[in-house]
This record gives sequence, structure tokens and C-alpha cells, in this order.
Amino acid sequence: MRAFFPIGRGLLGGGLGYLIGAGMIAALRGQGLTAEPALAVGYGLGLIGWLLGVGMWEVWVREWLGWPVHQEEDRSWVRYFRFTTDHKVIGVQYLVTFLGLMLVAGLLAMLMRLELMRPGLQLFSRNQYNTVMSLHGIMMIAVAVATIVGGLGNYLVPLMIGARDMAFPRLNALSYWLVPPAALALLSTPWLGGFDSGWTAYPPLSEANASGQVLFNLAFITVGLSSILGGLNFLTTIAFLRAPGMTWSRLPIFVWSIFATSILSLIATQFVAVALLMVLLDRILGTGFFDPARGGDPLLYQHVFWFYSHPAVYIMIIPAFGVILEILPHFARKPLFAYRWAVGGFFGIVGLSFLVWAHHMFTSGMPSWLHAPFMATTELISVPTGLIFLSALGTLWQGRLWLRTPMLVALAFLANFLIGGVTGIFLADVPTDLHLQDTYFVVGHFHYTILGGMIFALVAGLYYWFPKISGRMYNERLGRIHALWFFLAFQATFLPMFGLGLYGMNRRVADYPSYLAGGNMLVSMSAFVLGASFVFLIAHLAYAWARGPQAADNPWRARTLEWQTTSPPPVENFPILPRVIGDPYGYGVPGSPYAWIAVAGGEGE
Repeated sequence: MRAFFPIGRGLLGGGLGYLIGAGMIAALRGQGLTAEPALAVGYGLGLIGWLLGVGMWEVWVREWLGWPVHQEEDRSWVRYFRFTTDHKVIGVQYLVTFLGLMLVAGLLAMLMRLELMRPGLQLFSRNQYNTVMSLHGIMMIAVAVATIVGGLGNYLVPLMIGARDMAFPRLNALSYWLVPPAALALLSTPWLGGFDSGWTAYPPLSEANASGQVLFNLAFITVGLSSILGGLNFLTTIAFLRAPGMTWSRLPIFVWSIFATSILSLIATQFVAVALLMVLLDRILGTGFFDPARGGDPLLYQHVFWFYSHPAVYIMIIPAFGVILEILPHFARKPLFAYRWAVGGFFGIVGLSFLVWAHHMFTSGMPSWLHAPFMATTELISVPTGLIFLSALGTLWQGRLWLRTPMLVALAFLANFLIGGVTGIFLADVPTDLHLQDTYFVVGHFHYTILGGMIFALVAGLYYWFPKISGRMYNERLGRIHALWFFLAFQATFLPMFGLGLYGMNRRVADYPSYLAGGNMLVSMSAFVLGASFVFLIAHLAYAWARGPQAADNPWRARTLEWQTTSPPPVENFPILPRVIGDPYGYGVPGSPYAWIAVAGGEGE
């Protein structure tokens, strides 16, 4: 019970905050507690009450007031349910939370595919289907944006740069504890009529539908705030807390990917918050940002939304590339090919990602003279992306490949991302995009990029760093079976979508013409097999964490700093801060140590 005491206090504080906020607005406006202004203000005060109850009062407020702080140090499993400042615990909290959300979102996807197995309506009305689709979409977007950065990034970046913790540990804890109430708000939307606007929430639909849309907007803004705080923390940590000798040219490539992603998170996320806030103001205060009758413009929302949401694609995929480029040298036993060019590719993507947003709007009615420049910038961003992809291929070339599970999933990522990149060309070019817009061709491309890219990279990273995080080893044979199962089921699910899209299958629809029935049946059956692979993955790793054999400190014989400490690492990561003296990927280079590490009773490399 002591594990859930802080969460219980948080729920109590959140409930009281909501009642106070909603009650005040209801009293002022003479409306019931379900009115949207009451809902919005209640959510805001409830969020503050949740944070104070779950641990901010003890860890922050008492210290600000000069009162004694009573924070328990606990090394048992209970620490994962507390407001802790240990970056490793926070990383695990992120991973478990978002993996749980991924399973829920996957279950919603299975319900969608069950509906789409045959023409006609089977389980849902059209509006109910759109509500399920919208909830699935935003939950998977949250998983894609935050799981690698929040989970693997929080756990690994301080270890990989030789730091004790993040630069702002309490801010780090705050960025995680903003997530559970946002997740709870999303899961509560069906009780307020849901939201049927898709994860993009375009007005005027998002201003006229059920009150679940208000909770969606508030949850999205909350996760955005978490992302901004996390980005600020990572930038500061990487810039100022690197170990002695850890020059910029010696940073592991995964750290570079988090650094580049954090720039995007810090700069871009505020724009989507503004877009969603304007929708809330239109609904709650009667403003007219997007109402043409009052001088507004619905296209304004799309411009502001996509100014963030296309960089958000790279917030998802740059860390994924970082994971893959981190794995490949260690399992190819070669230096990372074109290290500096890959880093340059990251920052080329960061710069260009702010110049491509309107390719999502070729069919929206925006001025046609904008088509050509946005088509050009969208094509141009493939250049830095190609540099990163070629770095991966060059690392594999003539390497001594060690085909363990992380490497197999990493190779699958490269195959998937190649298909996602090639199909993206058709959506970047105006003539083909006009034909393919809002078809299943877009669904296939998006899932090859995000699920086939980011989620495959996440799975590769989980297998690679699982021994470090848990101190246990998983079953290698089961891991290889899962890697093959995952890859083949993914291809069988999403490759047919390109054909469906070319033959006119629209996305976001609950029904379709009968001539598309065969393709949809194949996709649905394959999707069920793919969904089962995620259940297998979670069950396998959960069993390994509980019962797996003890892992060696460095089972992969890797060179980077996280593998030079115990598995799992101690509270402060290293007994003495390491001193970096070489290349993290100097495999096959005689006399090329990476770092000096203090060891018990003496010194070591």
C-alpha cells in the first residue's frame, strides 16, 4: 500500500482541485459542473492539486518555504510509484507508462480493424468509429513523441555523458508527473461524448463536437508542457554536465539525437499549444479565431498546427535514428561511418523541418503559389535524412555483424524506413498528393515512418539496453522469434494499404465499397497477428525482468559509458566521474580506449 500512497494523495488533491475550480466557475456562471468552462478551469486546478499531492509539495514547496523536507530514500520497486528525482527511475516510469498507453491504443486499433474486416457497419456507428480512431491516433502520437526521449533518453543520457543526474532533477520529475493526468483525461473523453475530430482536431468540427474535445485539448497542452520542460532539461544537461574529456566530437550519437530533438521540442511545441488554446477560447469564451462569420479563418489553425506537427514527426524519428546508429557500430564491430555527417544530418533536419509544414495542406485551399516552394523544401529535407541513412548503411558495409536480437530489429528498422521514405516522395509532390491525399496510401506511409521507424527503434533499444536497465537477460531465442514475427506481421499489415489507397480506400471511414473487401480482410487479419506480437514482447520482457538470469555489466562488450558501470547502475551512476579519452566507436582501432573509469581498488579503462 505504501507504493500507492503518493498516487492516492495525488488523486485526492486532483479531485479537490477539480471540484474547487469547477465549482467556482459553475457558481459564477450559474451552470452545472459539466459545463465546458467549469471543465477547463477544474482541470487546471486539478492538475495543480495532483502535482502537489503526488510529491511536489514535499520536494519543492516545503523547501521554498524553508521547512524541513521529508523525502524517503527507497531502492525497492516502490520508488517507481513516487515523485523521485533519480533520472533512471523517471526513465522507467516513462517507459512503463507509455508502453501501457501503446497497448491501450493498440487495442483500439484492433477494434478498428475488426470493424473494417467487412463492408458495412459491424460494431460502431460512423461517429463512434471516428471517436475510437481519434483516441487511438492521439495516444499513439503521444507514445511516438515521448517514449524514446522520455524513457530511454532520461535513463541513458546522464550515463552516456558521465553525469550524476539531469541538470534539473526536480523539473525532470515534474515533466513525468504531468503525463498521468493527461493520459487519464484522454481515457475519460468517452464519458463526455468523446471527440471525433481525429488527432489533428481541425476546426470547425473541433469547435462544434462533444465536450470530450475540451479534455483532448487540455491533455495535449499538458503533454506539450512536459515536452518543453524535458527539452530544456536535456539541452542544459548535455551542454554543461559532460564528463571531463567528453568533447562534442566524442558524444555518443544517441546523445546527439536527443540534443537535436530537444531543440525541436523547446521551440516548436509552443505553437501547437497556441493552436489548441485558440480552439478552447473559441469554445469557452466565444472568440472567433477560426469562424469566418466573425472574421476568423479555419486555415489559420492548420498553419499553426502543422508548423509544430511536422517538426513533431522528426521529434519522433530523430531519436529513433539515434537508437539505431547507437546499436549498429556495437553489433557490426566497426566505427560509426560518417559520424560528423550524421550529426550534421540531425541538425539539417532540425532547420528544414520548420519549412515544410504546408505540404500537409496542398488540398486545403491555401494559395496555389505556395505549392511549389513547400514541395521543394519537403524534397530538400530528404538530403539530411539520407545522410543519416547512408551513415547506417556505411556502418554495416564489411562489418562483422553480430546478429543478436537488437541488431535484427535495427536491420528491420532500416528496411521499414526505406519504404516509408520512398513512399513519402509521392506525398511531397503536388500532382500525386492531390490524388493520394486522405487515402490509405497516407496511412501506410505514416505507419511505415512512425510504427516501422520509431516503434521498431524503441523495440531495438529495449532489447539493447534491457540488461542495463533491469540487470537481467532476456531469452535470446524468444527475442529472435519476436523480431521475425514483428517484422513479417508489420509488412503483411501495412504493405497492402498502399494498394488500397491507390484504389480509393479513404482513411478515417468506417465503411467502404465492396470491391475493397479482400484487401481490408487481409489487413485486419495481419493486424491481429501484429498486435499479438506486442503482447508477446511485453510478457517476455516482464518475465525476464522478474526471473531472467543476471546480466553481466557489459554483455555486448560495448565501449560507451553506460556499459562501464554496474547493471543496473548505482544511484549516482559512477563512483568517480569518468574521464573520456577516445572515440566511443573506435572498434578495430588498436590502442583506442574510450574512457578511464574508476574501479574498486584501483583504476581501469
